[in-house]
Amino acid sequence: MPKTLSATFAEKLISWHARSGRSGLPWQGNRDPYAVWVSEIMLQQTQVTTVLERYPRFMKRFPTVQKLASAPIDDVLAEWAGLGYYSRARNLHTCAQQVMKDFGGQFPRDPHTLEKLKGVGRSTAGAIAAFAFHERAPILDANVKRILARLYAVEGVLQDKKTDDQLWQLAIDLLPKNAKEMPVYTQALMDFGATWCTARKPVCLGVEKKCPFERSCQANLSNQVLVLPQKKTKTKSPEFVSNMLLIRAGNFILLQKRPDKAIWGGLWSLPESPWISKAAEQAVLVNTKSLLKEILPTENVNVWQPIFKKMTLSQRIKHVFTHRCLWIQVWRSEPTQKIELLDPSLKWISLNQLGRYGLPQPIKVLLQGLSPARGDDLKN
Repeated sequence: MPKTLSATFAEKLISWHARSGRSGLPWQGNRDPYAVWVSEIMLQQTQVTTVLERYPRFMKRFPTVQKLASAPIDDVLAEWAGLGYYSRARNLHTCAQQVMKDFGGQFPRDPHTLEKLKGVGRSTAGAIAAFAFHERAPILDANVKRILARLYAVEGVLQDKKTDDQLWQLAIDLLPKNAKEMPVYTQALMDFGATWCTARKPVCLGVEKKCPFERSCQANLSNQVLVLPQKKTKTKSPEFVSNMLLIRAGNFILLQKRPDKAIWGGLWSLPESPWISKAAEQAVLVNTKSLLKEILPTENVNVWQPIFKKMTLSQRIKHVFTHRCLWIQVWRSEPTQKIELLDPSLKWISLNQLGRYGLPQPIKVLLQGLSPARGDDLKN
């Protein structure tokens, strides 16, 4: 490790942040560990522009850990709808209850203890400890990994444990000696990776800005800026097909609560068939009889049969996840009255009440187009 860089890194980074760091973000400068925790979880896998809108709204609805812990999980999922990675919302709810039960409503300041909370990994624990308690705790999110891999020409694949351990040690070695500097230093790391040392267009490859580390960055000196950090070769995302039932009876839609451990876990969605590989799609007979057996409770089959006789395939929707793609075949039917439900996971939900339920984004968009009268309700 170049001694000159390790000795001056924190100082240079903090100085850079004073000139070029981000400011005015709603979670910046907040020392409330609850607020810090919510922002850190929300910013995982979600763009800052999206969080800028959703974070203040979430905090207004759940201003304290006590409010979040006591809220119904459906309310939390409804507020999280559209942010994706819904296990984060479920973990938030569970973690809030854990803080209330095990820590008397106060977040622990020790990063090792924080790491034991539901949904809080080592880097998130470090961020909470640094921002809220001025602890000398490192962070190592994707942005920081990229910065350190370039600065020190770390050539291993990021997913390898040896490389991960090496980057964590670098993150620890570079911490400022003065604990009071931890909040601004941690924010500066995040900002530098997000705005200057970016994955595809770092400022060192341009002409408008001068990187404070250009003379000490090993990747820059060896023309490997876009090569480092190394990542595993991505494989093509698998594609699946699923049949979903859009059954509308007057002003009510039939929805089903998804299992907690499934994709869109805990959300309310249209009843659906098991996913099948898109490659095998043509070999699968898709008709109303098979849909009946796959999706709705068989003990009520005679009652549902008239609905399926009038069911039509209305549209096909493509939804792209991070690691897979789903083609949704939407089958529609409009019975004259609601059918009695025997399965507790099924529920008739009024059109003007849909905004109170957590819905997967493609289903939310689909249902928004059903009735102009409730379009605004779903957007709230």
